[in-house]
Amino acid sequence: MLLCIDTGNTNTVFSVWDGKRFIATFRASTEHQRTADQYYVWLSTLMAHKGFDMSIDEVIISSTVPRVVFNLRVLADRYFKTRPIVVGKPDCLLPVPPRVDEGVKPGPDRLANAAGAFDRHGGNVIVVDFGTATNFDVVAEDGAYVGGVISPGVNLSLEALHAGAAALPHVDISQPAKIIGTNTVECIQAGVFWGYIGLVREITGRIKAEYGKPMKVIGTGGLAPLFSQGDVLFDTIEDDLTIHGLTVIHRFNKENA
Repeated sequence: MLLCIDTGNTNTVFSVWDGKRFIATFRASTEHQRTADQYYVWLSTLMAHKGFDMSIDEVIISSTVPRVVFNLRVLADRYFKTRPIVVGKPDCLLPVPPRVDEGVKPGPDRLANAAGAFDRHGGNVIVVDFGTATNFDVVAEDGAYVGGVISPGVNLSLEALHAGAAALPHVDISQPAKIIGTNTVECIQAGVFWGYIGLVREITGRIKAEYGKPMKVIGTGGLAPLFSQGDVLFDTIEDDLTIHGLTVIHRFNKENA
């Protein structure tokens, strides 16, 4: 079985792929101090709780946090006896190489999103990924990642607002019942929720205009379903798009080894 690991700045997702479907998915906070032994104890305990054995023999890693990759490599080597594929490294093959400025290395999550989106939808796609940052990934007709947009993530914006304005509390994001808030919490929720609705609509609209062809918009990441409630922003929402992209990249590397 294949273990797909997607490490972001906030959370790390571990998904086990049996060749046809994901049989288990677990999420942990991203901490660079966590050792390979700690990863294994945590993962094996959860797998046992779900009734699955740890018959993992292949690993692929996407990480936007370079400091955690070493221990994830050790995890693969020590406990699964395999050398992992690490997206973004020179020995990791991509179905279609990215077309960006010379010397630029796109984030591995963006490469995985491009591979997953093209596999499911073909090209001419915008992936809006709600993570620590809100990323807009542009996937060309042939499946290449050709650039995008990076903006502050929703929770990052909320934390900055709370940290920078002494009188403003930290609030959880949700769709407000009305646009005009009558208390501080409602005002913040309205500003952040509808502000990000406007951000997504404006940026995707400008990307489509510059690209010059019809494009499908795919939402992914934990907050994508929330923002789909506020407006028709996405053609589809796929929570597992990045992880699916890792299976696509893994298959390509196995077939072209």
